Amino acid sequence: MANIIGLLDIGKSALLTHQQSINVTGHNIANVNTPGYTRQRVNLAANSPLDSSPGQMGDGVVAVDIQRVYDRYVSGRSNTEQQGLGRWEAQKNAMESVEIAFDEAGGYGLSGSMTEFWNAWQDLSNTPSGHTERVSLLSKGVSLTSAFNNTAAGLQQQQVDLDAVIRGGVGDINALAAEIADLNRKIGEIETGVQNANDLRDRRDILVTRLSELIDVSTFEDGQGRITVSVANGRPLVENGQAWRLGTTTNAAGHQDVTWIDSSGTAVDITANIDGGKLKGWLEVRDAAIPGYLARLDELAGDLANGVNTLHTAGFDLNGTAGQAFFSGSTAADIGLNPIISTAPNRVAAAVTAAGAPGDNANAVAIADLQHASVMGGGTATFDDFYRSLVTDVGNQVRSATDFAEHQSVMLSSLDNYRESISGVSLEEEMLNLIKFQHAFDAAAKLVTTVDEMIQTMMDMTR
Repeated sequence: MANIIGLLDIGKSALLTHQQSINVTGHNIANVNTPGYTRQRVNLAANSPLDSSPGQMGDGVVAVDIQRVYDRYVSGRSNTEQQGLGRWEAQKNAMESVEIAFDEAGGYGLSGSMTEFWNAWQDLSNTPSGHTERVSLLSKGVSLTSAFNNTAAGLQQQQVDLDAVIRGGVGDINALAAEIADLNRKIGEIETGVQNANDLRDRRDILVTRLSELIDVSTFEDGQGRITVSVANGRPLVENGQAWRLGTTTNAAGHQDVTWIDSSGTAVDITANIDGGKLKGWLEVRDAAIPGYLARLDELAGDLANGVNTLHTAGFDLNGTAGQAFFSGSTAADIGLNPIISTAPNRVAAAVTAAGAPGDNANAVAIADLQHASVMGGGTATFDDFYRSLVTDVGNQVRSATDFAEHQSVMLSSLDNYRESISGVSLEEEMLNLIKFQHAFDAAAKLVTTVDEMIQTMMDMTR
């Protein structure tokens, strides 16, 4: 009788085990399109055998655990590539906005304004006493200084916009860190026993990937299934169930630096230690690219103003009076037309001598010739050459960031495809598993039915 009851237990364990297998297969099929889902499988093992007089007898099957089909190495590589992709995509988008600030594609940029300014001096040299030519020159001068001002303001506004984006990114990082810490607590509680928190681990992996897109992180998993997430040369962001916070602080240039808040509440500047993710891309454009472009724009504005002012103050206006400085200011942001001249066209000094006014055009010719003078870059480039070089460098950096972003995207796509080949759900494979487990379940049910009939037969024999 004991052997028959044992058979019933074997049938029962087989029914329950293959029902669990069918449940897991159904879960896989249901999540075939769920982003970040890792395929699960039931690991089966034979139950501990029972001693008997002929020898040990098998005691059926047991589901040991439900395991994620997961490659830790591929996941780590994917997060590393995600950091690179986040960096270059952020840099590409920010640089495209910088390129717009120069506005050369629309034909309203600084290059056209400089050309019109030099042409106005050339027109004045043809008619040095012409009122219309003088008014036109002043108008072109205003347009030129406005182009400098607007370009500089556009670049500075990009820095302000990036500050806001960086603050938002820091807020997103803190929210992700808090959620990862919460999942750490839940996973630790579940896996303290014999359970596997597979779906919670999937959710946590997704959050780590999103975190990697924003900032470079390193992770380590302890024996309880909890991960430690570190940033900026090993500073903890998540540890067990605790999340640290990042913040921002205003630096000497008036921009937002990124800080890590330690356990005492002290803010430690980690800006220089951020090496990946969108934060890195935003910081590179804000703190390196834009200041470099502004410095070169200031150099162009300052040298152009100085060159024109030097000649203009050496000349004489229509009244035979010594010329004033044509421009005020010395940077792209503050360059403007001298107020004394801006409202008095007669004060434009086109003549090279007082006696030659008003017909003398020598000074106007000299200023117009500045367009072709190699006065920039240590005497190797004209104003136009210098500016074209600046705009070309902006375009080259956009293309470079685009190329790197595309490369990272290809790398990440390859890793994702490889991950899918390991951890993704194959409907064909799951349907085969479903049929396999269904047949096993039916066979186990047949075993239970047969044992039931055997028991009934034995009971009938005892009557």
